[in-house]
Amino acid sequence: MTHYGLSSSTVLIGIRRVRGFTMIELITVIIIVGIMAAFAAPRFVQKETFDARTFTDQNLNMLRYAQKLAIAQNRPVFALLSSNRIALCFTAACSVAADQVRPPSGTNSGNPGTVAACGNAAAWFCEGRPSNVTYTPPTAVFYFNALGRPFLATDVDPVSTFTRMQIPISGAGVTRNVIVEAETGYVH
Repeated sequence: MTHYGLSSSTVLIGIRRVRGFTMIELITVIIIVGIMAAFAAPRFVQKETFDARTFTDQNLNMLRYAQKLAIAQNRPVFALLSSNRIALCFTAACSVAADQVRPPSGTNSGNPGTVAACGNAAAWFCEGRPSNVTYTPPTAVFYFNALGRPFLATDVDPVSTFTRMQIPISGAGVTRNVIVEAETGYVH
């Protein structure tokens, strides 16, 4: 019904026009939001997916940082990989705090996996594996030389026996790989 050229959803009150939503519009929006919530909510509940992605990104960034630090400081930087952690040191033994690489942010993440695997040394660039993530690095220790080239811990620069390394990180049924190329040390 049209009154004075206005639609039925517009009513004159005094001099102002008041507009509102129809019942059909409100029900449509509620249905769309319900459908979106049904598909999006399970993704937020699966913490394993986020933990695995975060730990993959931490590995990737730590190895890239190790390579850049080795070049910038003109000395080897060692990556110590185990089933529970990744850590950066200036020596393979990493026995004293002076050998530990400091994180660029000043502290590590401090999450429970990191505290369990790295101790309470928050000023050490070490990250622990989250409990719901599978981490199986193939080589325990390797290093980047001053040119950014990777070497096994037993290698003596300039002869490297390092081969392309693939580090699988799994969580929630998805496996992501961090790869270190042999000749260039490119980490991707």
